[in-house]
Amino acid sequence: MFNEEMFRFNIENIQNDLAIEGMSITQEDVNMFKMFANQEVAMPELIEMIKNQPIQ
Repeated sequence: MFNEEMFRFNIENIQNDLAIEGMSITQEDVNMFKMFANQEVAMPELIEMIKNQPIQ
């Protein structure tokens, strides 16, 4: 479905871009996106998972 190496590369770029803005992506965020990309969770479940994360 997607290339794991490309996925890592893109996440690293996004992490760097967001760091400039004072934001960050955690490994937990990456894992949730992988679950969505692998169709292990649907968008409504992903949204609920995100909403239930503590704000850092």
